[in-house]
Amino acid sequence: MHRGKNVVTCSVAWLIGWSLILEYTIGGAAIARGISPNIALFLGGEGNLPAFLVRHTIPQLGVVVDPCAAILVLIVMFLLCAGIKESSLVQTIVTTVNVCAMLFIIVAGGYLACKTGWVGYELHGGFFPFGLNGMLAGSAIVFFSYIGFDAVTGAAEETKRPLRDLPLGIGMTLTLCCILYMLVSVVIVGLVPYYALNPDTPISSAFSANGMQWAAYIVTAGAVTALCASLMGSLLPQPRLLMAMARDGLLPAFFSDISTRTHVPVKSTVTTGMLAAVLAFFMDVSELSGMVSVGTLLAFTVVAISILILRYAPPEEVPLPSSLQQFIDSVRKQLDDDSQSMERKEFNDVDIVEQSPSQSDHGEASIQYPLIEKQFSEDKQNPQRRRNIAVWNIALFCIGVLVLTSAASAEYLPSLVRFSLGTVGAAILLCSLVVLACLNQDEARHSFGHTGGFLCPFVPFLPAACILINAYLLMSLGVGTWIRVSIWLIMGALVYISYGWRHSSLTNAVYVPMAYLDHIYRASSSHQV
Repeated sequence: MHRGKNVVTCSVAWLIGWSLILEYTIGGAAIARGISPNIALFLGGEGNLPAFLVRHTIPQLGVVVDPCAAILVLIVMFLLCAGIKESSLVQTIVTTVNVCAMLFIIVAGGYLACKTGWVGYELHGGFFPFGLNGMLAGSAIVFFSYIGFDAVTGAAEETKRPLRDLPLGIGMTLTLCCILYMLVSVVIVGLVPYYALNPDTPISSAFSANGMQWAAYIVTAGAVTALCASLMGSLLPQPRLLMAMARDGLLPAFFSDISTRTHVPVKSTVTTGMLAAVLAFFMDVSELSGMVSVGTLLAFTVVAISILILRYAPPEEVPLPSSLQQFIDSVRKQLDDDSQSMERKEFNDVDIVEQSPSQSDHGEASIQYPLIEKQFSEDKQNPQRRRNIAVWNIALFCIGVLVLTSAASAEYLPSLVRFSLGTVGAAILLCSLVVLACLNQDEARHSFGHTGGFLCPFVPFLPAACILINAYLLMSLGVGTWIRVSIWLIMGALVYISYGWRHSSLTNAVYVPMAYLDHIYRASSSHQV
């Protein structure tokens, strides 16, 4: 049975890790491809760039190569190799410049739009020209704008108070950046119609089109620093992710080496930096952005499903490395001895009660309330039944989401077929969600993993909404994107089958009940001290 658990656990962990590798590496390459046009604009045009930085087209392949993007990736790679403190200082500086530039865009652009009458919104097709499906398809592509926030968790080991600082940092930065992103979008699309924006330098060209050439330089400087900050945010967690996967045996130990001088995984940083530089050199942004969104959305969807599982049916046993075997045996023996002592004490207490004068009172109580003993025995059986109901409804909810989103995005199907499939999917989804909302969450969730820290609120509704939206965004991506992602996932499956499955740390793991977990950690910690 444990062998089956190992296979499932490793497969899901590998899927998330491989999706995040896709997200961070290709995300960094896509961001780097956006920096060179802004640098060219800042210098007065692409003709003013040095010859070795200018984009070139390879006629035989029809590919536009970008040397400037590749060089910028390599510069950031060397900066990250210098250490977390040095890279954090640079990140703070460029982020401050970025926020100041965005505030300038909002204030100056809003003032200019008020003077021109928000001409960008005077469209023949109306305010919503592509409808809901068009909006969500666009959302699926630009979703990678938010990949930097989950990247903070990749540096958890380098945080002083991760239980407090990580959730607080992610929540505050996500809220602030989301507000800034929306305000900038409102202003820029109001200045110039969406179809007239320059795709390489949309913000700078919007100001230039309205006669504010001097503002374009400020905006371009802010855009370059913003893209540099995003590039660092994409490349920073990638080596930490490879290091964690290597520690679990899913990748070779080469990726888990830590530099004794800089205390960062230099080998992993160089590997991921070189890969991102090659991608930035050869691949176009339009080809990269959709692949990034798939990796991000897949990872977020699996995490949301995991929240439902941990709240309603957390594992009864957890795997620990075999190196803790002596502590596991010691704790198991100690707890068994304590349990036997408690049973003997309870047995003696029963003897005392039987010899006491109040025996008739207890006898009358048991006769007057015969359902108490029956209810007590049923309570021991109900948790397992409730867990089974929860597991089946989580599975049904995922099936309902898949059917509903497939029907909603399949515009090539007849309307009657789409409506029928959507109705069936929505019914399955709602019924399973109602059942989950009525079920009590498993008490074992409080003892799963390390206690304390952030807990997801509004369960099951918030994870359910996350799964539904992410699934629809995934369905809205193009066929070409899914073909490229499928090739990536097949490559990952081959790596996992050939190496990760056989070398996983779960292969020789020891499964222990969750009740033993805290005792084992305390015993091992005291032994190390």
